[in-house]
This record gives sequence, structure tokens and C-alpha cells, in this order.
Amino acid sequence: MERKNDIILSIKWQDGDLIILDQTKLPEKTEFITLRNVEEVWDAIRKLKVRGAPAIGIAAAYGLYLSIRDSKAGSFEDFYKELEKNADYLASSRPTAVNLFWALNRMKKRAKESKNKHIDYIKKDLLNEAHAIRDEDEEMCKAIGENLLTLLKDGMTILTHCNAGGLATARYGTALSPIFLAKDRGWNIRVFADETRPLLQGARLTTWELLQYGIDVTLICDNMAAHVMSKGWIDAVITGCDRVAANGDVANKIGTYGLAVLAKAHNIPFYIAAPSSTIDIDTPDGSQIVIEERNEEEV
Repeated sequence: MERKNDIILSIKWQDGDLIILDQTKLPEKTEFITLRNVEEVWDAIRKLKVRGAPAIGIAAAYGLYLSIRDSKAGSFEDFYKELEKNADYLASSRPTAVNLFWALNRMKKRAKESKNKHIDYIKKDLLNEAHAIRDEDEEMCKAIGENLLTLLKDGMTILTHCNAGGLATARYGTALSPIFLAKDRGWNIRVFADETRPLLQGARLTTWELLQYGIDVTLICDNMAAHVMSKGWIDAVITGCDRVAANGDVANKIGTYGLAVLAKAHNIPFYIAAPSSTIDIDTPDGSQIVIEERNEEEV
């Protein structure tokens, strides 16, 4: 299990393959799986084996590279048609996470910028672009954590929803980034984690991830949030998000809206932690965000 300072890396490129931590198996089992083609990447995204908007974008970028790695196209036009077809296929896996579309569009743009090169060099450029997307996400997540730390103090208790830690990004996470960095500074930050129904990302992933790093975390049922707020136990609420509309509206895991309403009622600061790649300036407001409807069997 690869770690950086005890933060587990949930997605990595190794020996020409994409390797991800299968998050559907956590916390009972820590299992890494190897993805060797675009179909396996699509399936991993769709079935939440890899999840979290930034991580989905990273996986999609590598998946698009895998889709054309063995391309026999003799011209750029044929190559790009193949690339675009596979990008559309990957885009169908999770409609809400704007990072998915952002990463795919960035990969297509890189291909166009390299159109005058030999196909083999275009492939190398696309792999390097996927690496850059991963590396930039890690840098942004650390910056998010450092910025949020200016709003927090040693001894605070934070409430979070779903999972927006290192499992959902290249490293650090978004909502959990300041908590990891606070731990490194020697701060005593306590966390309340909503279980996050129906798939229990808070119970299965957030609590597991924080415990791995030695952070004091208490798991609560989703409907306990109002109670712990009323007791004065929560100093701030921090969550990640899947998409930010042009007007600032946010889409995140079901239940986030309710937390925001509760936080306002109790005069508790509510912060959304997200990289710039999650901002969708082409979507005017939240009513235009496509909300994914998943299988009823998940409930």
C-alpha cells in the first residue's frame, strides 16, 4: 500500500497501467486493482470504485490515454475521431462530476495542440497531460488546505459529509485537506463524520481515512447533525462538491443542502472546499446541473 506521509494514494500510474484503490471494498478490505483499458476505467468510475470529482477526472484522463495507446490510426483526423469517441464514452460514466468533462476536454485540447506531430508523439503528450492533471490536483488540494487553515483554530471540531479526502483526489483531499495539514502542525482537530446514506461514504471512507492518519473522528447518523449542532459541539462544517455553477450554486452528495440549512440556523460557518476544475462557468445556476439518479437497489 503506497503512502505519502501516511496519506494513502488511491490512484497512481505504474508500469503503464492505472492502479486504483477499490473504494467499494473499504473499510473491510484494502484492495488495489489494475485498469488496463478504457472499458475497465469506465466501469470503475460508474461503480464508484474510484470516486470523488477530482479523482474521477484524473482516472478519466488516464483512461482516455489507455483508449488510444494502441491506436493504429494513420492520420491525425482518424486518431482524433477515435479519441473523441472514447472521450464521449468516458463522459457517460458519471454526469454530475464536472471534473470528468474538464479533464476529457483538456486531453482533447492537448491532442489538437500536438496535431502536427507524429501519432506516437501525440500519445506521449497525452500521457504527460494526464500526469500533469494528477500533479496539479495534488498541488491545488494542498493549497485548499492551507487556505482553509486560516479560517480554523487549534481545538476546533469540524463536521463533514460524504468523503472529500485523499481517497477522492490525487492527495490530501479538499474538505479533509486542512484537517490533515492541521495534524501535521500538531493541532488538535476533532471531526464528526456523517455516515452519508445510501452508500455510506462517510462511514466507510472518511472515518477509515482519518483513523489511518491518527485523527480523532466520531461517526454519526445523518439525522444526528442537527442535535450535535444544537449542543454547540460543531465549530464549522466543511464539505467538498461535485460542481460549482457560475453563480456559486453547488452540487454535492445528497444531504449537503440539509447540512447547509442547519448550519445557517445554528450560525455555524459552512465552507465548500473545491479546486478550480470543479467550477463550471457554462452552467448558470444550480437548477441547470444534471443530477445523477442511481440504481434504486443502492437504497
